[in-house]
Amino acid sequence: MNIYAIRAIYCFEMARTWRTLMQSVVSPVISTSLYFIVFGTTIGSRIQYVNGMSYGAFIVPGLIMLSLLTQSISNASFGIYFPRFTGTIYELLSAPVSYVEIIIGYVGAAATKSVMLGLIILATAHLFVPIQINHPGFMLLFLLLTAFTFALFGFIIGVWADNFEKLQFVPLLIITPLTFLGGSFYSVNMLPPFWRTVALFNPVVYLVSGLRWSFRAEAQVNIITCLGVTISCLVIFIGIVAWIFKTGYRLKS
Repeated sequence: MNIYAIRAIYCFEMARTWRTLMQSVVSPVISTSLYFIVFGTTIGSRIQYVNGMSYGAFIVPGLIMLSLLTQSISNASFGIYFPRFTGTIYELLSAPVSYVEIIIGYVGAAATKSVMLGLIILATAHLFVPIQINHPGFMLLFLLLTAFTFALFGFIIGVWADNFEKLQFVPLLIITPLTFLGGSFYSVNMLPPFWRTVALFNPVVYLVSGLRWSFRAEAQVNIITCLGVTISCLVIFIGIVAWIFKTGYRLKS
């Protein structure tokens, strides 16, 4: 394992975060704060408790997951797309660096930035509502697992996209709507039976439920099922990334 190569890629990607601090950190935190102000104040005044939690505290895991998914995908997709766009990816592919080391560097940096942002949003949420975390260790583990899973997904998108429009297509038109429909701002148990069944086909429901369980040990879906869905997504994305490097799909042409 070439630790120096991994560290070089990882540090280069992390340095981009500090160069674009307003876009990478400040902007998502401000957006999340606005969600708390609008939803927590307006809707929270009418819906005081959901599943035994205040509405403001109830939406915290959903907001964290919304930021975690979008940032994991966007950071990883841009991280690999830009070298392809400028042509520097060929220098990396010709260097004595294995595919595994490239993935660890890019995906690790994207996941790190996403988890950092999630923790910052958690601290910001504490300024608006009282938060109780019953299982902090599981929360951190689930954040890391989700961040790495969807950073891999972002890596796949970055390889697939051949222009900046495609780079933004999946996060804006697929991931964000799925997050809003995944129980971020409401409990799926509040839905009619038919729509609740439909909602269970949305993988984001399991991600939000798993994170919400770490706060109050209560979830809309069984926690084992949530972990199973997340790990299944991770395995699928690892398989796709392995196929990309094995075939050279859009990397060697």
